[in-house]
Amino acid sequence: MTLQHTRRIVKSLFILFIIVVCIYLLPRVAINAFYYPDNKVYGPAPAEAESITFTAKDGTHLHGWFIPTAFGRPENAVATVIHVHGNAGNMSAHWPLVSWLPERNVNLFMFDYRGFGESEGTPSQEGLLDDTKSAIDYVRHRADVNPERLILLGQSLGGNNVLAAVGHCVGCANMRYADQAGIRAIILDSTFLSYSSIANQMIPGSGYLLDDRYSADRNIASVSPIPVLILHGTADHVIPWQDSEKLYALAREPKQKIFIPDGDHIDAFSGRYANLYRDAMIKFIHTALSAK
Repeated sequence: MTLQHTRRIVKSLFILFIIVVCIYLLPRVAINAFYYPDNKVYGPAPAEAESITFTAKDGTHLHGWFIPTAFGRPENAVATVIHVHGNAGNMSAHWPLVSWLPERNVNLFMFDYRGFGESEGTPSQEGLLDDTKSAIDYVRHRADVNPERLILLGQSLGGNNVLAAVGHCVGCANMRYADQAGIRAIILDSTFLSYSSIANQMIPGSGYLLDDRYSADRNIASVSPIPVLILHGTADHVIPWQDSEKLYALAREPKQKIFIPDGDHIDAFSGRYANLYRDAMIKFIHTALSAK
């Protein structure tokens, strides 16, 4: 074998190595573009909040707040809403969007995914699914919460995590079965259809790099028979409102959709007609709770 031939083989192997590394790393780089965590404090913790540290199934320590109903004992609240936020900031930034809930006689549990706020770790699709399932399990086992009256509120990216956690997320990491115990309703606010669809909107053709097993369109049908309420503003500058129209078509009964004229991204409960949509959500919760 000549030196020149040996060099060609080495060069070919090096190129092959680079290709393999790119194939392995590109999907991870692409999915990381979805996450914008920070630990900035956007405002003080609610005065009534109990600061919680709980553990995800893989051992990651996560931070949350439990805010009890403003009326009486937590165990007597109408329900407990578990808030699953979007891909940016942390729960201190999202608190103003849901601060009204305890005044409607519901408990509220908020938490930060790994890497967000005071939670440990680094975000990933597998990790955020673990975090969401672990948050639900934590609330379910609190002594001051009725475990049969749980409501999931997923905003933006949070809607995908809610559906993956409660639906049959086929092939998803750490997902042996869908645990729907005590989940009486799911509310999705400004949720996108799939990871690949958003990627393709930003960079055409890039969606093939992403894992859609965790996407809303793959999992929404399998949360049935849990009632689903879908909210979306028609002027959303982040996620096209048509994504929610498609999700509604994929969802099974019972289901309801509300499109907010000129509403922007996740502003259903804070925009011009906030009280109207807050009332609609509470009515939906009461209807779901009375169904069985």
